[in-house]
Amino acid sequence: MRGRLTRRYLIGLGSNMRVPGIGGPRQVLVAALAALDAQGLEVAAASRIIDSAPLGPSRRRYANGAAVLETRLDPPALLAGLQAIERAFGRRRRGRRWGARPLDLDILLWSGGIWAGEGLTIPHPAFRARDFVLGPAAAIAGGWRDPVTRRTLRQLAARLIVGSPLPR
Repeated sequence: MRGRLTRRYLIGLGSNMRVPGIGGPRQVLVAALAALDAQGLEVAAASRIIDSAPLGPSRRRYANGAAVLETRLDPPALLAGLQAIERAFGRRRRGRRWGARPLDLDILLWSGGIWAGEGLTIPHPAFRARDFVLGPAAAIAGGWRDPVTRRTLRQLAARLIVGSPLPR
């Protein structure tokens, strides 16, 4: 799909629920990658899947990963497509933050730099503080620069591991 109008996105994937007919969280992420491809979103790279502790009140452990997508879609159109995939996997947005969910697909970065629109901010506001996001992301796109801090994902991940505070 590479071409003049192709955009690259880094997305985070997460699950902490079984989905009937698919299986547990790890199988959900594998199926989600296939669903992305089936929707015409080229998966240029995918990280290994890791296990992580939950944020907030959920007690179920998560499976997390990251993928680089190539598409001609702009950010709002990609977000709509990702949310359609989440719904197909049984996700219902009920306003409860950090609850259990069958599938979570987040746009972390895109090749266009910074985006701010209704319901979507790129870079993802919290990605720099989450090791379960930065670890997989740095493994497949370590040289990608955060347009806000100008640090590479590899640098952000290293700073998070050693506990260095990030500048505001």
